[in-house]
Amino acid sequence: MLRGMIFVRRYNRIILLTLKNIIVMKIALFVLCDTDRLENLGRMSNAFMMAKEALENDDDLKFIFSGAGTKWIAELEKEEHPLHKIYMEVKPYITGACEYCTAGFKQGLHVKEAGIPLISEYKKHPSVRRLIMEGYSVITI
Repeated sequence: MLRGMIFVRRYNRIILLTLKNIIVMKIALFVLCDTDRLENLGRMSNAFMMAKEALENDDDLKFIFSGAGTKWIAELEKEEHPLHKIYMEVKPYITGACEYCTAGFKQGLHVKEAGIPLISEYKKHPSVRRLIMEGYSVITI
């Protein structure tokens, strides 16, 4: 047997499975950082890099904007924003934005126009507990 590979007999066919086929990471990325400081641009860039790596490896990804992070959606929708291109690549995989925080930071119109779903699982917030119970590694940025 080759290291890291498993052979499975199914319907009289032998199927080769690699560990990549078997092990799926479950990652929940929460963007919490505000748009007001330069270092937060780096944090947002890092969030997108983590998301792209997860997607390239077929991991189960939850990408959630929460807190002041909901303000990023309006900024990233602008074509002239330096992270707009990577945002558009990741956008189809964005899970949503916290409903409570979207309202609190007055981002409802921007989030709606961007087509990002609102998440309201626990008192109008995403349920971090549920994600942990489902086996997700929770990363906050």
